[in-house]
Amino acid sequence: MKILDRFEETFIAFLMSAATLVIFAAVVHRFLASWHVPVIQDLAMQINMSWAQELCIIMFVWMAKFGAAYGVRTGIHVGVDVVINRLSDPKRRQFVLFGLLSGALFTGIVAVLGVSFVWENGAHYAFMHAMGQAADDLYPGPTTPDLEWQTWIVYSAIPLGTALMCFRFLQVAWVFARTGELPHHDHGHVDGLDGLDVEDEFHPHDTHTAHHGNAQGNHKP
Repeated sequence: MKILDRFEETFIAFLMSAATLVIFAAVVHRFLASWHVPVIQDLAMQINMSWAQELCIIMFVWMAKFGAAYGVRTGIHVGVDVVINRLSDPKRRQFVLFGLLSGALFTGIVAVLGVSFVWENGAHYAFMHAMGQAADDLYPGPTTPDLEWQTWIVYSAIPLGTALMCFRFLQVAWVFARTGELPHHDHGHVDGLDGLDVEDEFHPHDTHTAHHGNAQGNHKP
């Protein structure tokens, strides 16, 4: 799993940094193209950057899909579990498992539908053509306006990212079923204040931690 985790983090970081660089280059190019300096303006006008916006949109779509899976794994997704956290541990455990498995079912359905959509949108034609088999009766699929990429490649973010998200839901559900622990990500974390533990009805806690805390509280005078 560590290889998959590392790939997931590296891929998201690459998309974020690449999109930032492309946006920066497009802004600089637009500034130079509008700058009334003959030599610089002429050189800038010869460079075509019309594809930058489309590429950034594609990268942000891929980043969002894989980022959602990363959010499930690390507990980044924001949620308010006021009612759930007021339940007893057995009932809360059942509700949490139901929510995780429902998320896995939903993302699994979206992933299957995404595969079907991508396959019929040009992937089938591309694979048959790559294997050297006749594919004249298959739909080659459209291309993007600026980059002229096959749209099935762009849309592959849906089945790939959602399938990974489904796997992460199942992974979290499996760990929770065995240990009662959920992944945590503190949005208000400040370095040097690791000793402060905030737990109230607005901050989800796992059943293992809650049970341990209650056990300690019962021994207080």
